[in-house]
Amino acid sequence: VQLQAYGGGLVQAGGSLRLSCTASERTFSRYFMGWFRQTPGKEREFVASISWSGGITYYADSVKGRFTISRDNAKNTVSLQMNSLKPEDTAVYYCAADEDAIRRRTPTGFRYWGQGTQVTVSS
Repeated sequence: VQLQAYGGGLVQAGGSLRLSCTASERTFSRYFMGWFRQTPGKEREFVASISWSGGITYYADSVKGRFTISRDNAKNTVSLQMNSLKPEDTAVYYCAADEDAIRRRTPTGFRYWGQGTQVTVSS
């Protein structure tokens, strides 16, 4: 599956952004989806993930209560609504997919990756 992430940009602290990721496959619902982020010199870190039907979601403690992951299987899209953004949220954000969810909070648990979209939060 090919993934295309978009929606990043520059926003002031306290603002909001919505990231989206579109998948190439019609069988999008077979994939467990996730969002990760990475800053220079650091490892890619888990942000959020969502089950195949969208009924179960997982969040990193650092974004819980501020970010919301959702998916629309009819549109082959997973989204990440980011509110109350902080400068420490600045990173390249990646969407990822895998058929299973055994390691749903780790980058190694996802086989397919999008190209990343830059999010910059100014103070």
